[in-house]
Amino acid sequence: MERCTGCGQCVVACPVDALELHTIDPVTKEKIYAVKNGKSIHLDVKTELCAGCGVCVLACPFGVIRLSGKGEWIPSTA
Repeated sequence: MERCTGCGQCVVACPVDALELHTIDPVTKEKIYAVKNGKSIHLDVKTELCAGCGVCVLACPFGVIRLSGKGEWIPSTA
């Protein structure tokens, strides 16, 4: 996820709303649904909703996301 800029294109593209982009408040540890300093800290994948369609992979301009079968999301290490 080092290359993720927090642009949110994958979240917008997902047809089943399986992705959630957020940051964590350092004090309360609660989710903040906004990007801080132009970068997201967390991309949650709701695997029970993921259809494995790959739309998020195509939407990511930085090649951060890759799929490993239906409902199995793994961040790209390349």
